[in-house]
Amino acid sequence: MGIGRPISMDQERVSFNLALLKKGGKMFQVVVDPDNAIAYKKGTVIDIKEVLRSEKVFTDAKRGELSPEADLKALFNSSDAVKVASVILKEGEIQLTTEYRDKLRAEKKKRILYLIHRNAADPKTKLPHPMTRIENAFEQAKCKIDEFKTAEEQVDDVIRKLRVILPIKIEQVLLQIDIPPQHAHQAYGMLKRMGSIKQETWGNDGGLTLKFEIPAGLQEEVMDKLNSMTHGGVDIKLLGEAK
Repeated sequence: MGIGRPISMDQERVSFNLALLKKGGKMFQVVVDPDNAIAYKKGTVIDIKEVLRSEKVFTDAKRGELSPEADLKALFNSSDAVKVASVILKEGEIQLTTEYRDKLRAEKKKRILYLIHRNAADPKTKLPHPMTRIENAFEQAKCKIDEFKTAEEQVDDVIRKLRVILPIKIEQVLLQIDIPPQHAHQAYGMLKRMGSIKQETWGNDGGLTLKFEIPAGLQEEVMDKLNSMTHGGVDIKLLGEAK
């Protein structure tokens, strides 16, 4: 499930994390846990009751104004707040508080800086850049963080901007990974977020073999995650340095 237009950059400051949907000319809102709401919107299997802060549907949550039951029945064919909330989450958008967005950005920035420090080196000295030097270059380059993408999805773009200021080289390695059928789709989604899939072959049994490129410093983390996910059922081979 794609998230489409999922997150409002809130034109006005909000005090709740909300999922909202305009339907039949009327506004419907539910108050949500932001982490679970984003995961639910992306298709992660979560009990919707873990997403909702309150099993109520509002016309204006800030004012505590509840949606009339007649409107729910007319527009959602149900007066069950949980069923209506599911539709709002799937079809509507999520509006996050400024504080929560700031928290996400800070977490992603910390992770991106860590990835660069761990995986990048000065090509002249072959030594890692100190974290303070990377952070100063990050600020100087005016790098922007997208709080709704993973750090791994953003790190290459940040490195391109930092190269204007710092000499940076990242060693990339190529792995061949064989994943058993029962874990293939879950592992595929995780790997797409962590590196670059160069080649993939799906077996008739649903198993997956792929060639996967990542920074050398992430090998151990990827191996640990795959082994944990597959209970040791994955086969990983190092093919060498990526060209």
